Amino acid sequence: MGDSLQRALVGVIALASTCIAIELVPVSRQAAYWNRCLDSTVGWINEKSDLKRWDKKAKESLAVGVCNGAVYEPKLKTQ
Repeated sequence: MGDSLQRALVGVIALASTCIAIELVPVSRQAAYWNRCLDSTVGWINEKSDLKRWDKKAKESLAVGVCNGAVYEPKLKTQ
């Protein structure tokens, strides 16, 4: 009886681990998409001559806002 209970528990643990792994796939895809957005936005910011004097933290802060959808102005205001 103890052996069958142990097998059942191992089966439940395996099933739970599989379900958790399956649930994490969309999260990892979204994280990869967001990281690509951040990298490409920072690259775009580095190409702009008006923004080259900004420090790294300011550029990344702007890029985070863009990737999160918080920037509403179609034209960037630097002054």
